[in-house]
Amino acid sequence: MKLLLGEDAVFDFTLGNPTAAPPAEWSAALRQVAADATPGVHRYVDNAGIAEVRRRVAAHVAAESGVAVTAAHVVMSCGAAGGLNVVLKALLDPGDEVVALSPFFPEYEHYADNHGGRLRLVQTDDDFQPVPDLLAAALTPSTKVVLINSPNNPTGVVYSPAVLGKIAAVLADGESRLGHPIYLVADDVYRRITYDGVTVPSALASHRNAIAVGSFSKDLSVAGERIGYVAISPSADDAEAISEACATATRVLGFVNAPALIQRVVGECLEACADVSEYRRNRDVLCEAFARAGFEVRKPAGAFYLFPKCPEPDDLACCAALREKGIFVVPGSAFGRAGHVRVAYSVPHETCLRAAAILSRRA
Repeated sequence: MKLLLGEDAVFDFTLGNPTAAPPAEWSAALRQVAADATPGVHRYVDNAGIAEVRRRVAAHVAAESGVAVTAAHVVMSCGAAGGLNVVLKALLDPGDEVVALSPFFPEYEHYADNHGGRLRLVQTDDDFQPVPDLLAAALTPSTKVVLINSPNNPTGVVYSPAVLGKIAAVLADGESRLGHPIYLVADDVYRRITYDGVTVPSALASHRNAIAVGSFSKDLSVAGERIGYVAISPSADDAEAISEACATATRVLGFVNAPALIQRVVGECLEACADVSEYRRNRDVLCEAFARAGFEVRKPAGAFYLFPKCPEPDDLACCAALREKGIFVVPGSAFGRAGHVRVAYSVPHETCLRAAAILSRRA
């Protein structure tokens, strides 16, 4: 398409790859840690991570959640993707079910399958919010995990404390009815990418059997460095055993340990965050442009995706029509909700402005 239309006439909104610059704290910490010539500093570290980094991450998570997480409940991971695979390896037996809310990140299906599990999808409402009755009906004797993602990919929806409370109530009732723990696993990769004063409540504070999987890929804008963490609620059933299993899974899945150099770097800048103001500007430009083009748009509260409803029901045809204009998006059916498209606006602002002009001509 770039050959046909020219480089400046193709607008790629398909990949959620952060474009914000890492904060100054990251660069300073990286220089400091890289200069450390202590003998052995680049050897293998504990599978669960460097003890001091785990202690700092635990204190950070505890301060955000109000839950008394300690280093014993933290395992450093290769990003959120690595962390989710480690958690599912630790928790799942063959045939266990992982329940996820749709629209959902499609790789969850592979993550469950990697460890002998099956993904069961539960549709959300028209505002992409969970429907407690539907979630309750999806819980079976095989349910081991309910996996949530807020802010959500692909919708940008943030679940409020009240919504998390409803999810937790459904899980508590399911545990009582089914006679075994149901672990609420929160994919928190976009936790600090929010707009308009929105804050993200902690899943750890909502359900006793909760596990948070965090990542620095988006909030520090260092996705290529592959660094994140698993934080297990200390009140969870078998919390210590799960933590040990996650450490073992880190090894046997071939991660061995999260990158040691980058563990030390993030340990020095846990409170820092990339500037997300350009994402907000991109969101506002594209929300207006897609609305003018006849899409039904819900302004996202977090992450960096739009999930507008197409003017026509066929999302594949909609993607094809946009592609003819040089605008590349992903069909919503790939995320479990046909009739929509996902637009990743982690791109230069100029790209959004020029694409908006193309959309206006389409309208």
